[in-house]
Amino acid sequence: MRATPLPARPDVDDGNPAVVVQAAVRALREGQRAALAVVLETEGSTYTRAGTLVLFTGAGHVGWLSGGCLEPEIERRALEAADQAQLTWMEIDSRDDASLFAGNAVGCRGLQRVALLPLGALPGIEAVLTAWLDGVIPLALHLQADGRIRMACNGIEMDHVLPSAPVDWPAPQPAWQLQWRRAPTVVLLGAGPEAAPLVPLLTGLGWRVAVHEPRDAWRERSAVPARGGSLAALLDRMPPADAVLVMHHNFELDRDALEALAASAVPFIGLLGPVRRRDDLFKLLPETAREALQPRLHAPIGLALGGRGPDAIALSIAAQLHAWRHGVTVSLR
Repeated sequence: MRATPLPARPDVDDGNPAVVVQAAVRALREGQRAALAVVLETEGSTYTRAGTLVLFTGAGHVGWLSGGCLEPEIERRALEAADQAQLTWMEIDSRDDASLFAGNAVGCRGLQRVALLPLGALPGIEAVLTAWLDGVIPLALHLQADGRIRMACNGIEMDHVLPSAPVDWPAPQPAWQLQWRRAPTVVLLGAGPEAAPLVPLLTGLGWRVAVHEPRDAWRERSAVPARGGSLAALLDRMPPADAVLVMHHNFELDRDALEALAASAVPFIGLLGPVRRRDDLFKLLPETAREALQPRLHAPIGLALGGRGPDAIALSIAAQLHAWRHGVTVSLR
């Protein structure tokens, strides 16, 4: 099993940029008219923060900049940028009272400054975006007010100078640099009833999710794709896991998994089941394994949100992982 040191929590990026990047790659492959909106700066209360990505195409958009109030106007500007193959700038300002009470106001007192990148005018960008989706290396963007766009990931680079519209706001800085870190990875050990509602919840929150199920019969009836084989082989052929959830509904499989994970560098280990079951499992583990697991083990996994059954349990687990990812301390079960 890979023992690469990991931080206490994965690097945090708000939202789920991978969904937008995936949609951008599809749009490029299909030859769609498309523009990628990149939030460069924010001030005050805003729906987004710097680094937020939104894709606009002729078929609609993926992601949000205003929560829906201003998306039609932003989409119009974005598609103009795509048609003109021009780098375009847009300021969304709702800090004064007139903006706050206007019919199309975003309801926040804040400022967003956005660049609109015409994807069809940027040869090579698909390869860079794909490299980020496939790996663990950050995606870097260098953007200049004069129209230069440089994007790089894992040794693959795109560098172009496009016609640039005048920047919408006074005294703009000459350049911006942004970076998108890898999406965190979580491995579910067990394809039980909680896996079906949990996988889409975690995926929607920006996690890469893998399900490992060693039992043939359980894989066959699983509602989500699950891999077989050994746990060690699974972790060796994927990026280092930020979290592993032990949820086999089988005492021996859970014991074996905990003992294997004790020797790993996984910073978050969750165990499904009541406190009594956790204590019974710990009685059978070597003392060295118990000591290695103690600071990283969350058992029982999940926040005390109330409710029973697979959907309620999945929600409680997703909420705890989301809080941990963002460094928020909350009460546990």
